[in-house]
Amino acid sequence: MISGTIWNADLGNGKYRNPILYADYSDPDVIRVGGDYFMTASSFCNAPGLPLLHSKDLVNWKVVNYIIDEIPNARYQAPIHGCGVWAPSIRYHAGTYFVCFPMPDEGIYMSTATDPFGKWSEPVNIRPGAGWIDPCPFWDEDGRAYLVAGVAKSRIGYKSVLHMVEMQPDGMGLIGEEVKIFDGNENDQVTIEGPKMYKRNGWYYIFAPAGGVKTGWQTVLRSREVFGPYEYKVVMRQGESPVNGPHQGAWVDTVTGEDWFVHFQDVYAAGRITHLQPMSWREDDWPIIGVAKDGNDYGEPVLEYRKPDVGPIDTVICEPAASDDFKEGRLGLQWQWNANPRSEWFALSGSGMQLSAVYKDAVYGDMPNLLLQKWPAPEFSCITRMDLSGLEDKDEAGVISMGMRYGVLTFRREGNRLLPYYVNGVQKYGKILPDMTEEDETALAAIAWEQTKEIYVRYTVKQTGTQDLNSNEKGFPLELVTLEYSTDGGSYQKAGEMNAVPGRWVGVKNGVFCASANKGSRGCARIISVTYSR
Repeated sequence: MISGTIWNADLGNGKYRNPILYADYSDPDVIRVGGDYFMTASSFCNAPGLPLLHSKDLVNWKVVNYIIDEIPNARYQAPIHGCGVWAPSIRYHAGTYFVCFPMPDEGIYMSTATDPFGKWSEPVNIRPGAGWIDPCPFWDEDGRAYLVAGVAKSRIGYKSVLHMVEMQPDGMGLIGEEVKIFDGNENDQVTIEGPKMYKRNGWYYIFAPAGGVKTGWQTVLRSREVFGPYEYKVVMRQGESPVNGPHQGAWVDTVTGEDWFVHFQDVYAAGRITHLQPMSWREDDWPIIGVAKDGNDYGEPVLEYRKPDVGPIDTVICEPAASDDFKEGRLGLQWQWNANPRSEWFALSGSGMQLSAVYKDAVYGDMPNLLLQKWPAPEFSCITRMDLSGLEDKDEAGVISMGMRYGVLTFRREGNRLLPYYVNGVQKYGKILPDMTEEDETALAAIAWEQTKEIYVRYTVKQTGTQDLNSNEKGFPLELVTLEYSTDGGSYQKAGEMNAVPGRWVGVKNGVFCASANKGSRGCARIISVTYSR
């Protein structure tokens, strides 16, 4: 495994900067168990799904596991962009870890483990059917359990409503009638979603963002009764900060009694990045997230702050892995496939990762065997070193920048020549799924076959300004992606560039693939290393 710092929030002086993760860990939920913090996040159609991150101090995080190896439905053998695993929740109760997650077309699922670093149980669909999203389980002191959830208008026909239902104490099913506990359409909390439930001082609290991902705020509901009625207050707004949204997240405490809030910010191409905010309580038992200014009863996000007091621990400054030399005997946890994977797609050895030439029967963006990872920073360079000498005639391998607009640099073997092509693709969406995808390709100068022992592809992301997306007056970063290639690792030739556009609910990912126009191909490409730098 190649190591290197790409983005780290720990300033090394007792302070941290936001975001704590400049990567697309969308819809984060966090818990503390003893001195350990665990975070999970959405994964949509990528597999393995539901990444599990671990931290000792809420600032330094590593990916340590995935909750599911595959998305639990046969249709995810192909990528279904924007569908699959949406916003999850993670809880710990009576010695068991629970992750509850929605699939908006299939239902609400539950998976459990007694060891979060080990194998999680096969997910159980505890509420089959479309429409409910963002579920969160809650166990009360009397042993009874409940589930609160939002709704997806695209599946159920309405939005801005939260439901509550009693749940079996083991989390494996629901009991009784579902009750509408809050309707944001009846007040100023339109698009309320992502509820997370807690209890403090006899109050039941539901933390939920409203107002939309890019322009909204954090709302808290509270009641003395599980099923309400609930009153509400806005507890964090963007204010004068550059942190738009501030969207869905989790309240978590420390062993020393401090309160903190983890949430995401949508920054367009890079996706939904993760922030950590201080949290305090007013005398009337309403929280404030962030720092209140000028006597406001709500907070604004901080960009730099003192680190949480988590007690006497030895801090290890770290970040999720990005670079990889494939020498650890297993696929690195930074990698996800574009759909449910098959074991025959890849093999690992001491000399790198071998990708099999999978028959290509779809446009590049819809190939299931794309091996992808999240952008790790606002600006970076990634060099992929490949040996393509194992390609057979009509095989190809290359690098993709994957979003609703994507760029591909691919190398096809045609006889004793290697032909590079730059491909530009655009997914055009209907209500839920793409109506169509358009691709065009540009042929580049051929490479003699004897030069194919090693090919280097350099993928560079640079911020070149801001863009107005009519949803944030401060503008979103304009990210320019450039793809170049070399046969010696020193002199690079530009293949193409584009302004990055995120995927459906996800940030841009970059990665590798190997494919073939021949169904019976036995060809392959060897990925020697993938190295990120700032």
